[in-house]
Amino acid sequence: MKASEEFIKQLEELYQTYEQEVNQKMKEGLLEEKTAKTYLRHSGSFVRWCRNDFVPGVRKATR
Repeated sequence: MKASEEFIKQLEELYQTYEQEVNQKMKEGLLEEKTAKTYLRHSGSFVRWCRNDFVPGVRKATR
């Protein structure tokens, strides 16, 4: 784990809030669906990286 459990818990709570906000903006027509998915995919990868559950570029390196 790249960060403490306490930090990860706070980060995951913030991510849930962020996810709700992005989805709300999409419903309001302020974000395209593709844009919202990109925002969530990349921010979710960052949270996974902090949990040591994601390594950038590994999938491409194994092809």
